Amino acid sequence: MHATVGDRIHMHSNTVGQADRSGEIVEVRGTDGEPPYVVRFEDGHTSLVFPGPDSVVEPASATPARGARSS
Repeated sequence: MHATVGDRIHMHSNTVGQADRSGEIVEVRGTDGEPPYVVRFEDGHTSLVFPGPDSVVEPASATPARGARSS
């Protein structure tokens, strides 16, 4: 897995009844974009994350900027 600051991470739940989680990567602590990552989740909470195989990184370039309007 490889990520840069500003990318989004999506962690799919593997527990019935628990929602998936998404957040913005605000710091990359591994070498060459590897985990662990510091992630700011949508609820505002920040955590050190060691993503598992149920996680997907979405590059920042694929995410529309906040406040941007789509046509």
